Amino acid sequence: MRVFAVAEIRLGELDPVSVELLNLANAVKGDGKSEAVVIGKDVGKFAEELAKYADVVWKIEDESLENYNPELYADVLLQLFEKEKPDLILFPNSSRGAELAPLVASKLNAPIATDVVGVEVKDGIKVSRYIFQGKLMVDIMLKKAECYVLTVRQGVFKEGEEMKGEVKEAGIKPSITPRREFVGIIEPEVGEVDISQADIIVSVGRGIEDASNIELAEELAKLLGGVVAGSRPVIDNGWLPKDRQVGISGKTVKPKLYLALGISGAFQHVMGMKDSELIIAVNKDPEAPIFGVAHYGIVGDIFEIVPVLIEKLQKIKG
Repeated sequence: MRVFAVAEIRLGELDPVSVELLNLANAVKGDGKSEAVVIGKDVGKFAEELAKYADVVWKIEDESLENYNPELYADVLLQLFEKEKPDLILFPNSSRGAELAPLVASKLNAPIATDVVGVEVKDGIKVSRYIFQGKLMVDIMLKKAECYVLTVRQGVFKEGEEMKGEVKEAGIKPSITPRREFVGIIEPEVGEVDISQADIIVSVGRGIEDASNIELAEELAKLLGGVVAGSRPVIDNGWLPKDRQVGISGKTVKPKLYLALGISGAFQHVMGMKDSELIIAVNKDPEAPIFGVAHYGIVGDIFEIVPVLIEKLQKIKG
């Protein structure tokens, strides 16, 4: 298969999800090729970075492409796909991907599936995704077609190997005058870190009891060199911002260490962190579902356990 991954550049930086798309592309391409597409004004450095994970990287450069415009981006992508004939096209499941993917799919008359967390290529394309606000995971067999379009959830396909690909000039320029014009960027209030990229996460649940107790988790996270995240009840109470939520309705994470404090382990939360390399859970309830996925568990009060951990780490750090 020829699998194309459409990279995403935000505020002058290559979004890590671009590499995750290529990890998926390499996993499903078979004897085919993984091919990245990077669009913008001066994208050479991004193309070279993507070439570490793709067989081929296509550069599409023009002054008019410096800032994202869905009409222009869809136009140049369709020109490329008209020439190169992809079997599968991957977009991030981001605000841009959610806009671009249907535009491209409709023009190519291609089946589309969104927010995908699993892909299997066998006599067609079968994808896995969540429905009913994450309460169920379903497998969907897409109808037979010459090309398929998927948007892929961030944080799911983080594992991959480096390779040495080739960078190619697509030789494509926009062929239309867009009806929309870029005016400026209004940045939303976001946290200082992206938990989906963190190696160490200290995550708190309902057992933290009050917003003032988040400081305890923050102190522990600082000593561990990690970040603080939370389950849905913590986010719904406004104790942590939305971008710190772990779970199906939040972010999927795969850190080296996931420390769950006072988290019961509802299905929706577990599906967002179950693939962490090491999971340690602390909960007063010995029957808490979180212990079913934890590698190590402590049945106890987090307000007794965490201060001891902090004290031990402080002594180690001197």
